[in-house]
Amino acid sequence: MNKLITSLLAILVVTNLEAQQQTPKLVVCITVDQLRGDYIEYFYNTLGERGFKRLLNNGLVYNNIQFEFNNIDEASSFATLFTGSNPVFHGVPGTHLYDFEREREVSVLHDPEYIGNYTRENYSPKKLISSTIGDELKIASKGRSDVYAIAPNPETAIISAGHAANGAFWIDDRNGKWATTTYYTGLPWYVDRYNNGVESLPARLDQMVWTPSLPLQQYNAFPYLLDDLSFRYTFSEKSMDCYPNLKTSPFINKEINRLAFQFLEYGAFGTRGCPDMLALTYYAGNYRPLMNKEYTREIQDTYHQLDKDIEALLDQIDKKVGLDHTLIVFTGTGYYRSEEEYPGGLMLGGGEFHPKRCVALLNMYLMAMYGQKNWVTGYYNNQIFLNRKVIEDEKLELATIQDKAADFILEFSGVQHVTTDHALRAGEWNEGTAKFRNGTHHLKRGDLIIELQPGWVVNYENPKEKVKVVRNNAVITPLIFMGNGTKPQHVYREVKATEIAPSVTHVLRIRPPNASRDLPLHELLLK
Repeated sequence: MNKLITSLLAILVVTNLEAQQQTPKLVVCITVDQLRGDYIEYFYNTLGERGFKRLLNNGLVYNNIQFEFNNIDEASSFATLFTGSNPVFHGVPGTHLYDFEREREVSVLHDPEYIGNYTRENYSPKKLISSTIGDELKIASKGRSDVYAIAPNPETAIISAGHAANGAFWIDDRNGKWATTTYYTGLPWYVDRYNNGVESLPARLDQMVWTPSLPLQQYNAFPYLLDDLSFRYTFSEKSMDCYPNLKTSPFINKEINRLAFQFLEYGAFGTRGCPDMLALTYYAGNYRPLMNKEYTREIQDTYHQLDKDIEALLDQIDKKVGLDHTLIVFTGTGYYRSEEEYPGGLMLGGGEFHPKRCVALLNMYLMAMYGQKNWVTGYYNNQIFLNRKVIEDEKLELATIQDKAADFILEFSGVQHVTTDHALRAGEWNEGTAKFRNGTHHLKRGDLIIELQPGWVVNYENPKEKVKVVRNNAVITPLIFMGNGTKPQHVYREVKATEIAPSVTHVLRIRPPNASRDLPLHELLLK
């Protein structure tokens, strides 16, 4: 009898371990650009039961993730989520850099060595220094796993795919087709067929009209609406802003789903001996022509429609692979973009910071000290770039000039803090300046990094561009793991964005990305 009981216990233990140690056949990373957890709460009554609510009720839910740097944007956020490291290590401080020689912005992933498929643009992931979740999966499987990414924009598609992925796809701003770069050698036949068929976005564009999905009285989350007017938006290829605008409407999430369903139908996900990975990017920010308006019916409708799109995606995954065999990783990007306009006569603290004037005065100051040279190259993204070639030619100490320039800039109205590139390189940073180090990379940052006081706006003195209100508020960003036997649980402890990648790789039983320094979330260790 004792032997029988012992044997039964051994079987139960082994069975339990096998259940705990299940490796998914498919990982689907769903990242919602500009997702706001507070909006999910505000709009909860307009949501169905099988979208957001299914994730919240059936998943391991973390209330908020924290990014350890300021000035988060699309590319820097995605690089942090998929590498498990901050810009100081992964090398992507922002979506764009500034080419001072050509006097124009360029994508952080711009790479003239590679041409595009269905696009004129040139991109590759080479500027992303760290490996990603998908890269480590490819290494572990010796290339047998399929890794694809689908996103509205090239930077998010390429970063979430990684260096070793099979492919990354985004919608081209000019032609509306699903584009990619020749850096990735694979172009599935069904993507090519989709781009040239009746299902392509340009072929359906004239049928796409954005109107409210619900009766107007149900958009009651905000008590700040001043009218009972409906809305109606159409999209025409004759407009230069057609596709950029569409990418910020609810239609973009439906387009993501359309292509994702092609991959789920024809890509044989979950049928290989090694796990596959599909990274999808949704959008939940403001509609592009309404960036200066807050608390609109449009944003409420965006979340209502996104809820339906999440439902459709989860149902399709369950049908084709099975949620029991799929790990769903759902989160947002930790920032929210808007352009504030204050009502006439409303006075708030703050003022205007003028970068052109700042650069000119700094250059005059350095001329007075070191001679009639052009000492300052320019200003971009809260950073001032000095003319290092002139400084080197004059055999001057760069760190000394940076320090003197920083002391000078600190005297400007509205400047809260200035740190220097030398201080960050030399380790002369503390808790207060750690965000500057975490959020920049030494090969791409300026000589001076400026932080403005709350309420101050940046005025570029460009008549074609609005004065921008500087805001860096924290955004509640949930993180949810669902499927693959994950037990439902709500965790109210704040977690770091850099903990996500090592947690996903832990479930996949592979190494974390090579720049990751954090351990997996312990709730997944105890799964």
